[in-house]
Amino acid sequence: MGERPPAWQPLLQLPLRACLLSGGESRRMGRDKALLPHPEGGTWLERSLRLLAQLQMPITLLSRHPAHLDLAKALQTELKARGVCLERIAEPPPWEGPLLALHRLMEHHPNERLLLCPVDMPDLSLAALHTLLAAADDPAPAQEPTRLYLAHDGARLQPLLGLVPSSAPIRTHLAAAVGRGERRLQSWLVELPCRAVPLDPHAIRNVNRPEADQPA
Repeated sequence: MGERPPAWQPLLQLPLRACLLSGGESRRMGRDKALLPHPEGGTWLERSLRLLAQLQMPITLLSRHPAHLDLAKALQTELKARGVCLERIAEPPPWEGPLLALHRLMEHHPNERLLLCPVDMPDLSLAALHTLLAAADDPAPAQEPTRLYLAHDGARLQPLLGLVPSSAPIRTHLAAAVGRGERRLQSWLVELPCRAVPLDPHAIRNVNRPEADQPA
């Protein structure tokens, strides 16, 4: 008999997919964050993919950087042996931030629940991801196709870590926003039903500068 699925699995109406966002320019860091060495071994990118693989769901890497896609390609066999399918998507220009990246992911993966994750959270833990997924146990299932669940560190939202349904209403809403030139993720989110999910602030710290580039 196989292992029982996680407690949160039956609660989600749309199939789950983890999406790792790794297309930024790392301007404030001054070097490619995804390729920084991680204390657990490998790079931040490899560590992120292996962490997401522990959730036993398909993974998509979206990146504009060939080096990221090549590194992920080298991991595909390892993850496949663990029962996880890793898809790599080369993000085409223009590169105008995470909102446009999310739009592209939704168009590529319609009618799925996208677990968004940025590559620059080097301390992200499996426990934090499980807490976020468990938050989808919504008492109002009728709202499930349109509700977003976003990480909160106690001071502010961390919207690049969250559960975003790629349901038809959300895809249509996002396509319209992108079409009229919206590129700010926060501006788009204010019009949507969102639930903030409190998570360990250490686990979801976003690292952008050299002085904080080592996981604690």
